[in-house]
Amino acid sequence: MGWLWVICLWAALQGSEDFITKDEYAKQLYYNPRGISCAECHGAKGEGRSIARYKHKNEVRTFAAPAINNVDFASFQKALNERKRGMPRYFLTDNEIRTLYYYLQQRQGGKK
Repeated sequence: MGWLWVICLWAALQGSEDFITKDEYAKQLYYNPRGISCAECHGAKGEGRSIARYKHKNEVRTFAAPAINNVDFASFQKALNERKRGMPRYFLTDNEIRTLYYYLQQRQGGKK
C-alpha cells in the first residue's frame, strides 16, 4: 500500500509546473549568482564593460571585463572554473553554468 502512494505522488508531480521558469531562473542567476552580479562587470547582455579607470605611472589605464556573450560554451565553462584576475570565484554547478550560458545566448537574439 505504501508503494502505491509513492507511485501516485510521483506521477502527480510529473505534470506539475516548475516554481519559476527556466528564463526566470537564468535571469536571477545572472544578476545575483552568489551576491555579486555578472551584469555589474559584463553588462546586461554580457557585452563587457569598463569597470574602472586609474592612473599608473602617469598613464591612464582601464580595467575592463570582457564580453562573455560571444564565446563558445567550452571557453565559457573553462573561464568560470579558473582563477582570473578581478573575477570572483562563484563555485557554480555545471547546471548553473549551462543556465548562465543559456541566458546569455537568449539575450543575443535566440542563439543556443
